[in-house]
Amino acid sequence: MASTKPGQRKLQILQALASMLEQPKGEKITTAALAARLSVSEAALYRHFASKAQMYEGLIEFIEASVFGLINQIAEREERGVDQAHAILQMLLGFAASNPGMTRVLIGDALVGEDERLQSRMNGFYDRIEMACRQALRVAVSQGHGIEDDVAARASLLVSYVTGRWHRFAKSGFKHNPAEGTAVQLSLLLAA
Repeated sequence: MASTKPGQRKLQILQALASMLEQPKGEKITTAALAARLSVSEAALYRHFASKAQMYEGLIEFIEASVFGLINQIAEREERGVDQAHAILQMLLGFAASNPGMTRVLIGDALVGEDERLQSRMNGFYDRIEMACRQALRVAVSQGHGIEDDVAARASLLVSYVTGRWHRFAKSGFKHNPAEGTAVQLSLLLAA
């Protein structure tokens, strides 16, 4: 790691942390174990991050940038509100399947015992996801699909569905792909 640039080192640290989070047993990750994984001292980690919480914040920032960037693309690409909602849900499930370590951050598993502001930030993430679902469902209502009075409840249900699939994926040791077999379930959830 000695010949890399500072930005690359930060990325390597975050990638190693995400990789360690992919371990099915889900033990608490220590800075000592992370440093050993990277063959550096703990002090070297702290030259790039002030705390372990800041490392987790780096992962959360990656999640937020990825997910909300994709949601914006979906909103631009899909004209129908139902298609937007469906694509958002598929993307959220696919994101977890492609990033098992991040799934432990998404469900808060990796944040247990860490700075409480991290879980607060993830709660805000859930609120923003629900808002995106609500927006897609409002578009659907304006296109004759569903009724306005159901939008908030339906958006909450969709987020609960996704988080339930994420939990099952993580708790199964990443064996139950969260995106697998969802076609019928999503069509039932999005039916008018």
